[in-house]
Order: sequence, then C-alpha cells, then structure tokens
Amino acid sequence: MRTTNNIKFVKMENARNKDYTIDNEQLARFAKAMGHPARITILNFLASMDSCYFGDIHNELPIAKATVSQHLKELKEAGLIQGEIETPKVKYCINVENWNKAQLYFETFFAIKTEKASCCN
Repeated sequence: MRTTNNIKFVKMENARNKDYTIDNEQLARFAKAMGHPARITILNFLASMDSCYFGDIHNELPIAKATVSQHLKELKEAGLIQGEIETPKVKYCINVENWNKAQLYFETFFAIKTEKASCCN
C-alpha cells in the first residue's frame, strides 16, 4: 500500500483481501463521471464561471436537453458539481471541495511509478 497526501492506493496483487479502499472507490467514481466528452465540456464550462444556469450549459452542447440533464445528474451524483434551484431555473457550479479532492486523487494515482511495468517491452 502506498500513501500520499492521506490517499491510500492499494496494489491489488499485494492486497490480502479483495476489498477496495474508499480512496480507490472515490477515484473510480470521479473517473466514471468524467468518462464522457459532454461531461468534460460541462466541467470545463462550469470551472470557468462562478455559476451557471441549465440553459447556458445546454447552449454549449450539441445535444438534447434531456441528455444534458442526465449528464448533469451523473456529475452531481459523483459530487463534482452542485445544483441549486432558483425557481424556475436551476443554477449549477463546481463543488470546489470535491473538485480539489478529485485533483489530488488523480495526481496521486498518476504519480505511481511504473518501473516494474516493463512486462510489455
């Protein structure tokens, strides 16, 4: 197990039990939520603004409103964004605490050394 910045990544071949760490599960949740180009576009758009209404986000994407809603739902469930109802509109913004956490998780994950990953060479 390797700990960096209080994040623990377990190499599964060394793990005695097959349970995943909470940190591994959270990283996977963030990665899954970011696993679509529309969601990356939404995150880029929201990161460049303090907050934004649904209609503004929809105008940025070449997809149906229902599809935008589904993507927003996925990002919100992963905790990367938050929404606030301002009747009759919904305002979205980046969840800064989780955004910073995601950044740290990804930085820590990609800092894993790959010296032993030469089996494919």
